[in-house]
Amino acid sequence: MSTTLPHETIPTASLIKVLVVDDSALVRQLLKTIIDAQEGMQCIGVAKHADMALRMVKELHPDVMTLDVEMPGMSGLQLLRILMHSQPLPVIMVSSLTLDGAQTTLDALELGALDFVTKPSVGVADGLTQLAQQVVEKIRTAATARIGYAVKPQPARRVAEPAAAFTPTKPFPPNPLHWHPTGLHAHPTAKAPPKVAHAPRHTQHLPHTAIKLIAIGASTGGTDAIRTILQAMPALCPPIAIVQHMPAGFTRSFAERLNSMCAIEVHEAEDGERLQRGHAYIAPGGRHLRIRQNAGIAQIALGDDEPVLRHRPSVDALFRSIPHTIGATHCVAALLTGMGADGAAAMLELRLAGAHTIAQDAESCVVYGMPREAALLGAASEIRPLAHIAQAILDYAETRQAPLSKPHS
Repeated sequence: MSTTLPHETIPTASLIKVLVVDDSALVRQLLKTIIDAQEGMQCIGVAKHADMALRMVKELHPDVMTLDVEMPGMSGLQLLRILMHSQPLPVIMVSSLTLDGAQTTLDALELGALDFVTKPSVGVADGLTQLAQQVVEKIRTAATARIGYAVKPQPARRVAEPAAAFTPTKPFPPNPLHWHPTGLHAHPTAKAPPKVAHAPRHTQHLPHTAIKLIAIGASTGGTDAIRTILQAMPALCPPIAIVQHMPAGFTRSFAERLNSMCAIEVHEAEDGERLQRGHAYIAPGGRHLRIRQNAGIAQIALGDDEPVLRHRPSVDALFRSIPHTIGATHCVAALLTGMGADGAAAMLELRLAGAHTIAQDAESCVVYGMPREAALLGAASEIRPLAHIAQAILDYAETRQAPLSKPHS
């Protein structure tokens, strides 16, 4: 059966209208100058506080907003929450490179912000000028994004085994988040359900799977997509290596947040650590994550070598390390939402070498770029909506049973 692939949405000749919201006059002027210098893009207004921004959104109808995280009065997060409920639009957060800034930025992504750029704590003018290309690229990407997609609950496909079959490796902390059509939102009173309501049938069979690694790559929109997949993973799943395009200073907070929401252990990857079942390893911002073998043991290998396809960490770098270490036939690889082509060609190589590969479908992507490139190359064994990808991974892993070891004579 032939499949017609939708074209990746790219900016048209129409003007991308941008609203800049920042309490710093310097940052407002710098961002306006950067935006107005671009073909097909115009800063249609600047706002120094949230109330002004709300008025300008109603009056000017911007295509994209850049939003300062920290502002006096109503904060950037409070403004974002209002916008996502009343007038959803693509928002790029402007964040500081601090621990508090990282946590707040992750809050913003959960509330529905599309992406973020970081501004230096000192030398703001020079720093933002150097980031001009990144700012422009993220605005262009934001202008093409699907806003408001939320994962719908997946219907049950089989009867689960009794809950007694599942033994969590850690207690389930409360998860004060609930789904809204525009993203995840904090709920002030609702009690969150346990992280794992029942034991998937897979918890009994996965220890015998021949799959030794699940490899995942994502970019714009990927933080929420990764969370969706990891929350569905049982404690005995194969090791999971993840590349999410994210700068240094943010990935540790991202991993810690995921760890508090998932039954499996999630942490920022460390060089030389051994791959273990029930663990997910997030590539540190600014470093490549690859897999290596050391005395027959699969390990994490972090690298500071040149960016691949302009990214470090790069999905391509991770995927290309797998055939000669884990072995492609022992891997399931998934390519999720994001602009560009990182991971697509390497996923084709994985599939040709025997890996099972999954690309996220257009309808569930925030930005249908990387998965689209993979689909066009024929790199995907399956094309699935985000809500079904975790189940597809587990279903395939369950079918690949490892041969039983022969008893010693």
